[in-house]
Amino acid sequence: MDRITRYDCDVVVVGGGPVGLCLALLLARKGIEVTVVEKEPDVSLDLRASTFHPPTLDMLEGLGLAETLVAQGLVCPHWQIRLHPDGDRAIFDLSVLDKDTTHPYRLQCEQWKLSLALMDALKKEPRARVLFSREVTGFLQDEDGVTVSLDSGEGADHGNAKGNGETIRARLVAGTDGARSTIRKELGLEFAGLTYPETTLLVTTHFPFEEHLEGISNVSYCWKADGNFALLKVPGRWRVSIYPREDLPIEEQLTEEAIEASLQVIVPRSERYEVIEKRPYRVHQRIVPSYVHGRVVLAGDAAHLNSPSGGMGLNGGIHDAFELAAALTAILQDHAPLDRLDLYDRRRRPIARDQILAQADANRARMREKDPEKRREILANLQAITRDPERLYAHVLKSSMIDGLRLAAAIQ
Repeated sequence: MDRITRYDCDVVVVGGGPVGLCLALLLARKGIEVTVVEKEPDVSLDLRASTFHPPTLDMLEGLGLAETLVAQGLVCPHWQIRLHPDGDRAIFDLSVLDKDTTHPYRLQCEQWKLSLALMDALKKEPRARVLFSREVTGFLQDEDGVTVSLDSGEGADHGNAKGNGETIRARLVAGTDGARSTIRKELGLEFAGLTYPETTLLVTTHFPFEEHLEGISNVSYCWKADGNFALLKVPGRWRVSIYPREDLPIEEQLTEEAIEASLQVIVPRSERYEVIEKRPYRVHQRIVPSYVHGRVVLAGDAAHLNSPSGGMGLNGGIHDAFELAAALTAILQDHAPLDRLDLYDRRRRPIARDQILAQADANRARMREKDPEKRREILANLQAITRDPERLYAHVLKSSMIDGLRLAAAIQ
């Protein structure tokens, strides 16, 4: 006698960040029943990623969200690597990609704006629901599906809570629950790689750096004496990444006075800087040995972590979501076998390992160079690239992640 299995939904997406919400919207619009489970009480507005690359905007255009984001962000037609304070720089013009993308620029826009736009879109989808204040405590998968166990925190009343001990039965589970992924831990996966020794401090300020640093781009990576910093502009403020000295305790360098001193190095002024937000963070380079484990699959930071240098983490996660949505749709609607998920792994994991992590690591290493002569040599080479149309095109095709996506699409 055939087994009869009842499901609460087709797919449970664990993690309500931009990657999980994007995946859920893609599935819901294909007519797939999807439930997002997020342990936080609402969409996170934390200080996180802010750069959207051209192909990511192309993808979001297909969801009707690119225009919404562009209206809330800053178009960055070029980015630069710069010596400070003399201002000698290499500028990478993204307009050379105008035949490869409908968005030949970076967009500087906080990731939470994408999350809110995705939530607004999901609310209109009858096949999607989002459960906030639910923490996954474990799951059991079998031949037919996955049973996910949840713990509902106090005050978690969103109209559909069942209380502690709630379970959801689904055909498949996607773990998009970030760097501390519960799904990855429950799978017992090694998160191979390393954590860089330095702590980075991200601060925001209203100070108009563009009025004081001649020719600065909205995205600028800068060398300074014995160190480096990055300036990324978003609407109404600048985000400053400060890389503290390694010869002093980190606690001494996260004080208000130390932050003030770091900002004064960028533009000396008689007044103190107004710091709006600040967040220290550690940088990781890690990846799991496989994204697919039976009916449970990983995407985004749950599967891979990289240095933020180059702005590829969030973008890579969104690219995961689109590739995974195609695989899940093929299984659930086109009756493809479960091993259709293997193609998702083959396309996304090598790109994360060999393109995203490798590029981010190289970007970090370049900016951490302290020898003045070597810096000049690196900068001269970069400037030579910007003057050569073919080399410039190849460089920005790769740094904008278009090249990696094309390589992935060719994998069968």
